[in-house]
Amino acid sequence: MKTQCLVVNPWNPEGPVLEEATGILRRGGLVAFPTETVYGLGANGLDASAVTAIYRAKGRPSDNPLILHVSSPLEAEPLAFLDARSRALMSAFWPGPLTLVLPSRPIVPFETRGGLDSVALRMPDHPVALALIDRVGVPLAAPSANLSGRPSPTDASAVLFDLGGRIDLVLDAGPVSVGVESTVIGLCDETPLLLRAGGTAKEDIEDFLGVPLQIPNEESSRRSPGTRYRHYAPFVPVLVWKPPEPCTCPAPQIWGYLGLTPPPLPFARVVLFESLGNYARGLFAGFRLMEKEGLEGVVVQWPSGEGIGLALRDRIRRAAAVGS
Repeated sequence: MKTQCLVVNPWNPEGPVLEEATGILRRGGLVAFPTETVYGLGANGLDASAVTAIYRAKGRPSDNPLILHVSSPLEAEPLAFLDARSRALMSAFWPGPLTLVLPSRPIVPFETRGGLDSVALRMPDHPVALALIDRVGVPLAAPSANLSGRPSPTDASAVLFDLGGRIDLVLDAGPVSVGVESTVIGLCDETPLLLRAGGTAKEDIEDFLGVPLQIPNEESSRRSPGTRYRHYAPFVPVLVWKPPEPCTCPAPQIWGYLGLTPPPLPFARVVLFESLGNYARGLFAGFRLMEKEGLEGVVVQWPSGEGIGLALRDRIRRAAAVGS
């Protein structure tokens, strides 16, 4: 398969480009498209065969549920059993990087749900994504557009590196604005669960709900997309530096470094970020940069856990396959 890549205006997506993408999706094909968080690999979320093609292209385990992307809160009504709490969260945080896991209605295929009785729903905050979903007329199942376990793609070149030859089309609207995936909140029970930290701050959700988000147990964590397997890892090893602990690295002269403050060792490549938000936007691209430059590994600085820092910690921890 030859993967086509079409440049699209991120603020005023062109009709002919969207028509090409829409035709592919309606035929059961795969289209990678930008969201504010990362690029997603889209297919008709109500077509079991199309959804199965996502798992196949990514090499993703089929019991790892997918997020259904909609272009308005009204489109969520036929997909899940909603209540006042879920509708209030949609009104407050959609469009945006917040995914809600809710009891699923029968219309959502078993394959999209990863075999569960729940469904994950999100309304992305990106003009291209919203225009595409609206034009196709069905919710789009769309995990990150990368090979399973790899760093999520924050631009079209990363999608093509991982999935070129495996999917039909990439819509290139430039780099994303958030850089880490959406926050996932479980609402299947009375107690809201933080299933995955992401682009919407945990503190903001707790302030809105007036109650703390709870940490899920092993069974309930299965409801969240992208949390049950090692994720986000580049081809080179990742080590974590937690200041003020000593920074250790087997060979800093051939390793890279990503962080907020200058490293205490003479690394071959140093990428510094001015803020937690910039760190989030640049983490996955930084991993891929270190690969491209042929470095032997990368040391990443452990961020604070406030705001988007909690999501950064999650991505770093799983990329390095270390405990918290």
